[in-house]
Amino acid sequence: MAVTRQLDIVGFGEAMALFQPFDGADLRTAAQVGVHVAGAELNLCAAAARVGLRAGFCSRVGDDPLGDRVLDHARSLGVDTALVAVDSQRPTGLFLKDVRPDGLRRVHYYRKGSAASAMTGDDVARLLAEPPRLVAVSGITSALGEGPRTAVRTLLRRARAATTMVAFDPNLRPALGGLEGQVAEARALLPHVDVLLLGLDEAEPLFGTADPKSIFRAATAAGVRETVLKAGPDGCYHATDAGMAHLPTAASTVVDPVGAGDAFGGGYLAARLHGAAPAGAAWLGSRLAAGVVAAHGDTDGLPAPETAQALLRDALDR
Repeated sequence: MAVTRQLDIVGFGEAMALFQPFDGADLRTAAQVGVHVAGAELNLCAAAARVGLRAGFCSRVGDDPLGDRVLDHARSLGVDTALVAVDSQRPTGLFLKDVRPDGLRRVHYYRKGSAASAMTGDDVARLLAEPPRLVAVSGITSALGEGPRTAVRTLLRRARAATTMVAFDPNLRPALGGLEGQVAEARALLPHVDVLLLGLDEAEPLFGTADPKSIFRAATAAGVRETVLKAGPDGCYHATDAGMAHLPTAASTVVDPVGAGDAFGGGYLAARLHGAAPAGAAWLGSRLAAGVVAAHGDTDGLPAPETAQALLRDALDR
């Protein structure tokens, strides 16, 4: 008889190749660029894997060198790629990051018609054939097109029946168009969400308020079982028996903030799956996020596995 090895957490979404000029040059004049891999759900799973969880990624990539690069990168981070399908008809998505003289980062996406934009219920069926303990998804996936949007709805509806918890990060992206539609879709998903990983900047469009206490109440009223509020430089807010509490940021150096929220989410969910209280889970997420913002790249600042696992043990005592 075959022995299955249940995954603790699976991310459902798109990972793409990222092209970024070296040394702050802009795309118009840069002679060379660095090639990286990025994706919200993959970043989150990388953080969870770093602290010792069995993490996997469910997606589609093209049958091309960039698809190979995505798979290689995920495996190098300790993330299982058995649930990633290779699409011979569509390419792997990519995007370009441009750092302008004013210091602002501008992102140019080339993901229309990508392999991941064609995800359907077949991908959900593959994921839930051996249900993980938890599935993590973001609003970015729903914004990729009608197929992924329907797939996310199907996944969240079927997950609870499969005794799989759902973590959801709205990750509202104006660059993907139709912000009002993204907000409406996120609201429709909330009744199926076990853990809401919400950025404070996204709370007002979603709930009509930026007050943390009101946000927690609104999320509960919408059907969410547990909320954690990511407040960037102001740290985070997590649930307590009395309602909620604030935890200041652990970051002391900020080089690149991209990926910090994903690292926080991965650490938070990993700790909760290990039995930590929300306070301990938020503490671990904050430590992982602090490392990520102190380095270039979405995952380069994650601590070594031994250090990360020691942090998890500390989180369990909080």
